[in-house]
Amino acid sequence: MVDIAAAVREARGVRRVRFDELPRIAGVLGSAFLEDPAVSWLVPDERRRGAIMERAFLLFLERVWFAQGECYTTESAVGAAVWELPGRWQLGAVQQVRLLPALVSVYRGLTPRVMRALAAMESNHPRDEHYYLPFVGVTPQWQGRGIGAALLTPILERCDRDGIPAYLEATTPRNRALYERHGFAVTEEFRLGNASPPLWRMWRKPGG
Repeated sequence: MVDIAAAVREARGVRRVRFDELPRIAGVLGSAFLEDPAVSWLVPDERRRGAIMERAFLLFLERVWFAQGECYTTESAVGAAVWELPGRWQLGAVQQVRLLPALVSVYRGLTPRVMRALAAMESNHPRDEHYYLPFVGVTPQWQGRGIGAALLTPILERCDRDGIPAYLEATTPRNRALYERHGFAVTEEFRLGNASPPLWRMWRKPGG
């Protein structure tokens, strides 16, 4: 059981991720999303899911997210939030081609399903300028103690200060409620594919 004082220290110690921490952050996100409904649909084999998702998170951290400079964690790295800068959420054609072999190496036979899911997520992604939150997660034993909310704070404060909206996709009703408390509003319910659980596109106006 995590005590309150430890949780407060973690929430107060939000900072940028260092490059040497990327494998650890990939593990944190992998554990946070191990039982997420959308991830469970994407990778049905629960025996392999953790290892696959940890490798996938590390791939995107190293090749896409970290370079944008807006990956955050806590004092002891018990959670992480990954943001993409305005205008940087969509991979260019060249970057997609370069990334594809690594994606196939990670997902193997699941690659077509993953590609269709990515296409579904991009299909109605807002085109207006915004900060995009692909993932925020906290290791299970630290969840429910305000750490996820603390991880959102640096960019949401910047959004309010600079007058820029934010966007994300919520994968559970519990997460959706958290985001609503921070000013996000649902704009659409959608699915990644046949029999996928619902996801919710959410938009936050500055000052939300």
